[in-house]
Amino acid sequence: MSDRKQISTKEATLRLVLTALFMALNIVLSSAVLSVPVPGGHMYLNDAVIVVASLLLSPYEAFAVGGVGAFLGDFFFYPLPMWVSLVTHGLQAVVVSLVSHKCFKNKKVLAAILAVVLGVVINVVGYTVGRRFFYGNPANALIKLPWQILQASVGSSVGAVLVLSKGLPALIKKTTGLKLW
Repeated sequence: MSDRKQISTKEATLRLVLTALFMALNIVLSSAVLSVPVPGGHMYLNDAVIVVASLLLSPYEAFAVGGVGAFLGDFFFYPLPMWVSLVTHGLQAVVVSLVSHKCFKNKKVLAAILAVVLGVVINVVGYTVGRRFFYGNPANALIKLPWQILQASVGSSVGAVLVLSKGLPALIKKTTGLKLW
């Protein structure tokens, strides 16, 4: 017997719309227009959206937001790292979603914090390794490392605060009727 519950067509539709909304936000925040220039490239703001979606949604929905959304953002604005983004943000989103929903069932805040920390590690390691291969030498990857740590940490922390403060989940419940957190 599966532990998955049946959901109504209305709930499925609302979850699909919410996933698409978060994915669109991820794409927009992957844009160089909304980034901060730093040595070795840009610092993007999409980690907050990826963490919010991953804490609120299923692993499949989180992958769509994190992996596919970041892939499309790169595809439209700077295609070189799009495959790194798909794998790194996709894995980050799935791990954050799984850990936050499956670990420490009675301690959701602890599970969310652990999930976000693991997501930051995946993000930093994934992009550092990806840059090493795309740019041809470790020095180029190391130039951006401090900024990658800052980007992942700040963005993920902002996303976690938005969810853990209960404000965003309450707003979503009020407007859609979905209880996600």
